[in-house]
Order: sequence, then C-alpha cells, then structure tokens
Amino acid sequence: MLLKGEQLAAHLERELKPLYVLYGDEPLLVLEAADAIRAKARQQGYNEREVLTVLPQFDWGQLLAAGGNMSLFGDRKLIDLRIPTGKPGKEGSAALQQWCQNLSPDNLLLITLPELDWREEKAVWLTALVNAGVALKLNAPPLAELPGWIAGRLRRQQQSAEMESLKFIAERVEGNLLAAHQEIQKLGLLYPSGPLAAAQIRDAVLNVARYDIDGLREALLAGDIARLTRTLDGLMQEGEAPPLVLWAMSEEIRALASIKSGMDNGRPLEMLLKEAKVWGPRQMAIKKALQRLTTTALEAALQQAGRIDRLAKGIGQGNLWEEFLRLGLSLCPQPAPRPRRS
Repeated sequence: MLLKGEQLAAHLERELKPLYVLYGDEPLLVLEAADAIRAKARQQGYNEREVLTVLPQFDWGQLLAAGGNMSLFGDRKLIDLRIPTGKPGKEGSAALQQWCQNLSPDNLLLITLPELDWREEKAVWLTALVNAGVALKLNAPPLAELPGWIAGRLRRQQQSAEMESLKFIAERVEGNLLAAHQEIQKLGLLYPSGPLAAAQIRDAVLNVARYDIDGLREALLAGDIARLTRTLDGLMQEGEAPPLVLWAMSEEIRALASIKSGMDNGRPLEMLLKEAKVWGPRQMAIKKALQRLTTTALEAALQQAGRIDRLAKGIGQGNLWEEFLRLGLSLCPQPAPRPRRS
C-alpha cells in the first residue's frame, strides 16, 4: 500500500502494520514519519529496538536473524533497517522478499531509503515491500505548494498568517524544509497563538545568524553601510569563498554600470532592466541604486573589482576582505561631514 505523507497520521490512528518503507528527497519528512511510526510502535508494545545499517559487505543474514531472535523479556521488536544507498543488491533483494513472505506481528520492520529513481521504484524488491506493507514517498513540496505546507505547520502550533507572509517565508527558505521547520518553530516560541502580523514574521525570519550572498547583494544595492559591514564580517567568519563574494558584488556592479550607460545614451530604463535580466523585488532595488550612483562611480568600482580579482589570484598585496569592504563602501552614500565647532 502506498500512502502520501499527509495520510500517515490518520493511518496510524487506525492501525499499525508490521512493515513500513520510507523514501524520498526530503530528510526532514522521512525523519518525522519514522519518529511517528516508532512512537506508535512503543504504544503498541514494541519496546525493543534494533538498528541495522546496510553498509558495504553488510551481512543480510543479520536481518533474518534479528527477526528470529526472541526478546529476553518477551517484548515485541522494532527493527530499524537503513539503506543509505537505496540499493540492497542481489542478496538484499532476496532477503527483503523473503521477509515479506514471513511477516510476524511480533516484529515491525521500518525501512528508510533515500530518493529513488523510476527504475528503483519498479524493482522487484520494492514492489514486494509495497505490496506486503505500507510505503510512503516523502518528497519536498514544490515552491508553489510550500506556502500551504508552512500554513499547515503553523496550524499545528495554533498560529496563522496571510498568504503574502507565507510566501515571504517560502522565498527566504528557498524550499529547504529543515530551514522552514526551524523558522516556524521560532515563530511559535516568539509569539502567542493566533494570527501573526507581517511585521512579526519579517522581524523573526530575517533575524537569522547566518549571513548569505543574497543578503550581501541586497545591502550593496541599498547602500546600507551597517548591514554591508555586518554581512561581509559574517561571511568571512563562516569561511565563505572569496571568489563567490567577488562574483556576487561584481554582478550587481556590472548590471548597474550597463544600465546606467544605457540611460546616459537615452535608452528607456524598463528596456535596459529587461536586457539585464533584472526582475521582481531586485528591480526596485536596482532603480533606487541608480538614482544615487553616477557613471563615474560605477566605472571606478568595476576597476576596483578587477584589482581584487588579481589580488585573489596572488597578484599584488592586500587583505581581500578589507578590499571587499572598500568596494562596497564606495557605492554607499557617504555620511555628511559634521559641522566644525567655532
């Protein structure tokens, strides 16, 4: 029997089968499903647990032996079989098919696998497992469905949010369900039950410890000196590769320089943005940056980026991260000088 992930809770309320197979591309969903099955098994008296991991040279006789060994205390046993490669091989295939023919109410076999391709899904051993027990294919929802998934998770902790806020969270985590799970848990800790305001979600979700390249690009376009400085320092502390940092900064500078040059020649801004492949929220950030930056400043920044590139290749002397900061600051609004005291 093949179930969807969202059907597991209702299934476990009704019954517990002696065989479960979990596979898919999303480790968080596989882990949660396994935890739910193990919890139900404990309630049903499966108090003994044996973990078997199929590594190279694994002896499949261990699986059959685990099913035949009686507990000293007469407890039911849960056998946690993990196949990291998703390929049991010829011997494993035979052992799994043999297991399916001799299911016992005293043994519950829980098998976890990674994502399987279409050939593996049609393999004889997997077909035998699906027919004998319950299988769940646990893949991450596509980006279009992620806001709905987040809404469901918020409901579990008696919270809710408007669709725009759900989309905001989805975009920030970029389909990483573990990151989404952590952000949702954080909202549950920070705020009480009930509807969440957009400002609350933005404050919580944006307040992350990890600095990323997208944040650097946003700070550069906004001319936000404080954020730019913090982000560069965070990237350095986290060991980000300097070539990636230079690429991100140079990409924005080249786009700005190209668009600014076209504007100087009288070409329409919207056409220039389209040619530069500037879409969505980034478009507004680019427009604001163009209002404060001159062609001269952008050309100088490109030359400076070229010097940093040579420095990264071992040509010249200097500290790369200090040069990144100088490059960023050259594109930020300079604070007005303080008036001298007479």
